[in-house]
Amino acid sequence: MSGIIPAPIARQPWQMLIPLIALVCFGGAVLYSAGGGHMQPYALSHLIRFSVFLVLASVMTLVRKDFVQLLAYPAYIIVLLLLLAVEAVGAIGGGSQRWINLGPLVLQPSELMKPVIVLVLARFYASLPSGMVPTWRSIVPAGAMIGMPMLLVLAQPDLGTALAIGFGGVVVMFLAGLPLRWFIGGGIAGIIAAPIAFFVGLKPYQQKRVFTFLDPESDPLGDGYHITQSKIAIGSGGLSGKGFNNGSQSHLNYLPEPHTDFVFATMAEEWGFIGGMFVLLMFFLILRWGWKVALSSQDRFSRLLAGGMVATIFFYVAINLMMVMGLAPVVGIPLPFMSHGGSSMMTNMICIGTLMAINRWTVKAGRSGLST
Repeated sequence: MSGIIPAPIARQPWQMLIPLIALVCFGGAVLYSAGGGHMQPYALSHLIRFSVFLVLASVMTLVRKDFVQLLAYPAYIIVLLLLLAVEAVGAIGGGSQRWINLGPLVLQPSELMKPVIVLVLARFYASLPSGMVPTWRSIVPAGAMIGMPMLLVLAQPDLGTALAIGFGGVVVMFLAGLPLRWFIGGGIAGIIAAPIAFFVGLKPYQQKRVFTFLDPESDPLGDGYHITQSKIAIGSGGLSGKGFNNGSQSHLNYLPEPHTDFVFATMAEEWGFIGGMFVLLMFFLILRWGWKVALSSQDRFSRLLAGGMVATIFFYVAINLMMVMGLAPVVGIPLPFMSHGGSSMMTNMICIGTLMAINRWTVKAGRSGLST
């Protein structure tokens, strides 16, 4: 078979690409239904965006590791300046100031910061002498690099993206080998500071989301409407669902945002428990491959970078699924590769492209790569 299949095709990581393509196509089918049985306005643009970003991810695999390392700090500075620019001249939409209009392109810099924070911290810890890792000199600069973009994103306000940036950064710090007691201490400090942050740092609508999460039934037609309708849609799907293009909650406009944040609820209503397990299985295969890429990497920078990219995708998946099932507050995190939206697709495909590049570095370095 190796002689029949061209080498450029055979060496692609199909154990990840097949589940990824299956997930995106399934997402396209769900978006077709969410669009009332039409390819426009959601399904077609979703598939086109994926195709474009898949090509870009393939191009990323050609980038050399030393160039990626060289790019880390400049990329962080540029995206940080873009976040500052958002505060000055950013476009306002939905009550939030998160975008920069660049002619035909509307850019959300906070999305770029998710993979960039992983990149810059991987570069920082890879260049740090091992003896300095368990000292304060390893945590203070990293904490500052995480804290600055988080504060800027919180000011937009965008709690979900700020948490994603923080999560990716903390995971890289953990994988770098910082003492466990620091994370435990940070967790305790966070619990103590949570009430202050809740009343001082969160906007009134964000506070309402937390109260709604704790008791959505107290206001089922108001603040609890999103979660209540999502639970109804998921529960009504049963084992095999109501059938493709037959979801009443989304088609009758009971389910808010059926094509973005609550696309999993749209899917579960029509495809049921079986559809939900298929989605979870595809995500498992993708994340499993990514983690194996991290474990197979033979240098510190590649391992930290791969681990952080896997953590970024995992955060998207975990928070969105918890959110639509009422296990977490609604924070506006879309479901990777299924929700309609260019910013989310861009971020997650950057993560995929980075993992593909790291896998290629490993193979080129003489490793056997990932066979399973």
